[in-house]
Amino acid sequence: MEPRTAPRPRRITARAAPVAAALLLVAGCSGVGVEGTPGAAGLRDPYFPKLGNGGYDVRHYALNIAYDPRTRRIEATADITAAATQNLSAFNLDLAGLTVRSAAVDGATASYRRAGKELTVRPREELGKGTVFRTRLVYAGVPETITDPDGSEEGWLPTADGALAVGEPTGSMAWFPGNHHPSDKATYTVTLSVPAGLKAVSNGRLVSERTANGRTTAVWNAPEPMASYLATVAIGAYRTTTGTVRAGKPADAPAVPVLSVIDPAAADAEADGLLARIPELLDWEAENFGPYPFSAAGAIVDRPGDLGYALETQTRPVFPRTAFDAPTLVHELAHQWYGNSVTPETWRDMWLNEGFATYAEWLYAEDFEDVPAQDSFTEAFDDDANWAFPPADPPEAENISDAPVYGRGAMVLHKVRQAVGDDAFFEILRGWPAKYRYANASTDDFTAYVEDVAGEDAQDDLDEVWDVWLYGDGKPDGP
Repeated sequence: MEPRTAPRPRRITARAAPVAAALLLVAGCSGVGVEGTPGAAGLRDPYFPKLGNGGYDVRHYALNIAYDPRTRRIEATADITAAATQNLSAFNLDLAGLTVRSAAVDGATASYRRAGKELTVRPREELGKGTVFRTRLVYAGVPETITDPDGSEEGWLPTADGALAVGEPTGSMAWFPGNHHPSDKATYTVTLSVPAGLKAVSNGRLVSERTANGRTTAVWNAPEPMASYLATVAIGAYRTTTGTVRAGKPADAPAVPVLSVIDPAAADAEADGLLARIPELLDWEAENFGPYPFSAAGAIVDRPGDLGYALETQTRPVFPRTAFDAPTLVHELAHQWYGNSVTPETWRDMWLNEGFATYAEWLYAEDFEDVPAQDSFTEAFDDDANWAFPPADPPEAENISDAPVYGRGAMVLHKVRQAVGDDAFFEILRGWPAKYRYANASTDDFTAYVEDVAGEDAQDDLDEVWDVWLYGDGKPDGP
């Protein structure tokens, strides 16, 4: 993601999530004899304490959404498969606005109530710990555009010819109910119905697309775990480009399909050239970061006024034309490893996303433009905006996309590179997203991993990196 401050320049532990959409029943029970308690209405994230919910772990979202651009209304059904992590009498889902018409758990009508952005569902029979259950919610309305603490907009954004849904950090609750904390990752199937003549795009692979009775229905499948803030929907009169890429995949593995869309109003020779470079850039990033972690790739490029920043939506990052350039494309593609595959444990760990993605820009400048990473480091060091606070400790929710999370986060990585040497550093670049593939990780996980790879000889130097560059207040005397 781009830093969400004005003007905006370029802007990235629960444990391992399930890898496939296939769901295996685990030991558990529901019904008579279970004495449950309600799941928590929030996971106490340091910046968004009410975000997410306790008592269950979502395995899969199946979303079926019909959109009418004239009225801006959706008619939708969400089938949410989850496992109870406690004996559960009721559970909450995050949902902003929209009208819930019905709720059912395992086919039986369930009661529900609304309180602000909390939707509480009470199943007819209580759920035993370990029980896998499916909740169906039918809902409708005009989805909200949410204004973040930093003043930027997310959620469901109406456009001239359709809509664009983006969710970092909380906007996904504007268009579907769920457990919207990044620590609860799940697989997705998204079915979109739109007027004929429009394209409907989401994450992952396009499973099918058909037009009948004046409407086009597209089915998208994202089989690798995804945090809900990375889910996207793009609806418009897009032009489509396709291709394939290996991106570090074994020779006997299928090539990764690359599907990108661009609004005709945003299309020009430069944009077309950048879209054509996606396979090349993914191959280059795979050399540095390890095999591409997903089964699909691409980009969504919209007209300038539709979105104010680029975002690393999983497999298919979103760009306004004004933020679609080579460094930003490198940044958002790098997020597929750092932030999307390995996802922050809490929003306090966001510097891990953005520091790595910003450092990817520095590596791109080093390899393609003959600008040493040290020069990029010095430029960042001289920028006073990067010293407002330590990257691992933003003061408020409105600061999690500020400059220190990006620039000083990347400086932390460069100081690690200096402390451990290039061989160990590039081992860290590849090993970190491999160790936490499809999982969540914290800052403490990262520092422990770096120390383990580097060994005792680098410990004193790394202690200084953590104390001065990661957590220290104020600007050091020199770089």
